[in-house]
Amino acid sequence: MFRVFISLACAFFAVIPAAAQQQQLKFGKDGRFKIVQFTDIHYKTGKSASKEAVNNIAAVLDAEKPDLVVITGDLVFAKGVRNALDSIAAPIVARNIPFATAFGNHDEQFDMTPSAMYDMLQAMPGSVLPERGDAERPDYVIEVMASDGSRPAAVLYCIDSHGEAQDPTIGGYAWITDNQIDWYREQSKRYTEANGGKPLPALAFFHIPVPEFDYAVADGKHMMKGTKGEAVCCPKINTGMFAAMREAGDVTGIFCGHDHDNDYAVEYFGILLAYGRYTGANTVYNHLLPKGARVIELNEGSRDFDTWIRLVDGSVIQKSSFPADFRKK
Repeated sequence: MFRVFISLACAFFAVIPAAAQQQQLKFGKDGRFKIVQFTDIHYKTGKSASKEAVNNIAAVLDAEKPDLVVITGDLVFAKGVRNALDSIAAPIVARNIPFATAFGNHDEQFDMTPSAMYDMLQAMPGSVLPERGDAERPDYVIEVMASDGSRPAAVLYCIDSHGEAQDPTIGGYAWITDNQIDWYREQSKRYTEANGGKPLPALAFFHIPVPEFDYAVADGKHMMKGTKGEAVCCPKINTGMFAAMREAGDVTGIFCGHDHDNDYAVEYFGILLAYGRYTGANTVYNHLLPKGARVIELNEGSRDFDTWIRLVDGSVIQKSSFPADFRKK
């Protein structure tokens, strides 16, 4: 469960400095830190099926008892967003578990702006979202402190992947911007310098996959585990976020949602690219995969981590360790 004597800081978009968080996180005495990733809840206020999505969240939380929840977008899929956010957060708040969010492409389409949604989520008990300042949709960093509380031992980047393409003549989905990549590089450099020149182990969370999720599977040379049940719906423009993370050397895993019939994890040049498991109910398409969530467990002092899928029926599938289980023999 949630560990209380923790220190956590966040950094805002581009030029916004780091700021203190409402909750504090750290590795447990066992040297572990467990994250549950929920994605694509697609809550529709007034639809009975949405209650199933909330039950899915509760079932996974009771089975895993994580230290942190990260929701990677598409929380809502209809008007009545304020009620939807309260309903989605209820099982998390009731269990006193810290949580973070990154918005999806549908979250901006209804009767509440993303900035208003952010402020509402940021004010909830257990939220680790920083105050957004002047940023409409801030990117931010979550620090996970060492088990003795002495220093940051890992960092988590929560990045907004936006919605529709910035250039309508190109179409499709938005791409992560140059400003966001510059922001990431600044944060990574700062943590690396503070750690004596050695990159801190880091993970990244956002909604829409970067194009490398497609490249890694298409060339057939990289170890993949899980299901690819649909095309990778990524931006048509590759602005280089993956390359920046590879060059910085801190990020060992990128976790996204968006494509409901995909749950695969694939190694790509030393970084694990992994989909979460669809968490929502039958308010939108989900053809292949039973509902659940992805779980990631970090090991203090190591760049290695474990990951698996927890289904709402209690079963665990696709349990693996990165990088050991993704090396071709």
